[in-house]
Order: sequence, then C-alpha cells, then structure tokens
Amino acid sequence: MNPFLNPGGPDTGVVVKKITNAYTIRAGEKTFDCVLSTRLKRESDSDPVAVGDLVRWNEAGQIVDVQPRRNQLSRRSAVPMPGAHAHEQVIAANLDRVVPVFSAANPKPAWHLLDRYLVSAESADIPSLVVITKMDLVEGRPEADEIRAVADEYRACGYVVILSSAETGAGLDDLRAALSGGLSAFVGKSGVGKTSLLNAIEPGLGLRVQATNRATGKGRHTTTHLEIFTMRAGGAVLDTPGIREFGLWDVDQADLALFFPEMRPRVGRCKFGLGCRHDQEPGCEIRLAVGRGEISPYRYQSYLKLKDER
Repeated sequence: MNPFLNPGGPDTGVVVKKITNAYTIRAGEKTFDCVLSTRLKRESDSDPVAVGDLVRWNEAGQIVDVQPRRNQLSRRSAVPMPGAHAHEQVIAANLDRVVPVFSAANPKPAWHLLDRYLVSAESADIPSLVVITKMDLVEGRPEADEIRAVADEYRACGYVVILSSAETGAGLDDLRAALSGGLSAFVGKSGVGKTSLLNAIEPGLGLRVQATNRATGKGRHTTTHLEIFTMRAGGAVLDTPGIREFGLWDVDQADLALFFPEMRPRVGRCKFGLGCRHDQEPGCEIRLAVGRGEISPYRYQSYLKLKDER
C-alpha cells in the first residue's frame, strides 16, 4: 500500500484521476468519483484541483477543500492569440520526484528540453531522476559514448541518471528500485518509449497508462485524462502527455542560476554580487568556473538560452 494514497483522515483522500469536471479520489482501499463544490467553482477562475491533491469531500460527493500542497509541477501555457496572456498550468501536486524520460535514439535526446524539466523541478523543490531509454539502439556506436559523457555531466551536477533499455533489461533494476516509494511524474516527448519502459519494470503497467484517453498538441495542454497508477512493488507513477515544448512558469530571470545546482553555490560570489547576470560581466564567478572546467560549457549555454527566453 502506498502511504500517500492512504491519508487516514475522515472524508479525506488523494485525487488519483482527473477528467474534465470529474475527479476520482482514493481513500485507503476505496475509490469514488466527485465533482467540485459550487463554492470552489466560484472562488477560482481555473481548476483548483490537480492530480495528487489531498482533498476533503461532503456527503453529496463534492470536493469542498483542497489541502495545502507540498509542491506542484507547473508549466507555462502557450499564448493562443495576440493579446492573450500566458497562465500557469498545474500538471500535478505533491510529487516525490519528476522523471524526465529521453530516448537514446528515435527520437534523439533534446538536452535543452531536459534542462527545462530540471529547472522546473528545481524551482518547485522536487527531486529529479533522469532516465535515458532505448540504449540498445546506440550500443557500439559513437552516440553511446556521447550519451554516457552527457550523463556523467548531469551526475556531476548531483542528478541521478539511469541508462536503460526495455529490450535488454539494462538499468531496469535500478529504475524499479528508484520508483519503489512515493509518487513519480514521468515527463517526456511522445515516442521516447515510456510505455515500453513501464511495461518492462512491471508487466502491464505501461499498457494501463497508455489506455488513458488523452490528446495533446504542440504548445497546448489539452489532456482529458490524467491518472495515478500504483505499482505492485510500492510507489506510483503519473505519466504526463507527450509534449514538444515546456515553458517555465514563475522562474524569474534573476533567480534562474539558483536552479542550476552547479551554479547555485556561486551565486552572490561574483564581482558585482547578486546583480551579476552571469553573461558578459567581468569577475563573474560562474563564467570563471566554466573556464576552470567546474561547470559544463553546455550547461552554461543552456542557462544563457533559458535566460534569454524569459
């Protein structure tokens, strides 16, 4: 039994499934459907409930209260038309880890997208576990060495990186152990092999996740079905829609370096102190660290690119 799915309080449970205007709540061994109370609808311009929320309900089957969140993973919405404003899209709440999944090939890994996921998780104070799958497609080729080199760079930043293959079984024991407790949100582009990976660590799990009725489009978050799936070995997973873009939300340009673990200890140590943009300024400790080989030049360029997009 997953403890986060058994909160124990009366009339209190965790939202494990969300479809437009309908929510499935789990309390202990029981699950049941609820809708929003009129008060919650009136108090919020957007949906105040996310998958992973701890909520209270009444006898009428209405959610009447959302408990304070430990954390939440959000993305910036696309702007649908000129003059419109971007807004926060909460993907999930009360996560124990974010799991960015990338394939070694078909499609090739997009490392800058990985940095977006990692910065979003860092800004929400959620640990990350990086998974590269389909390693069997590149073994014996230069791409394998390149991926291992990049993986070592992220490990040097403090991230856990698992290189895996659903075909050969490589890395699956480590991944299964890493997911065995708490709630993990899988994020990644469509086609990276998440379903095969989940099926490999627990037969049938990926197929259950894949069966959720969802539709996605570039720059839009049009999910119609988000659901938490428990694992027999403990823990649970939430697979998010495959998306090609992931806009950062509520990450101030001045604070961006704080969400790069290898840069964080150096913030404030520059010649111009906290006012340093870590770009062209002389005496920038972060730039000096790049020159000394203490910060990956790639990660530094990724930082600059994200900063310019803010």
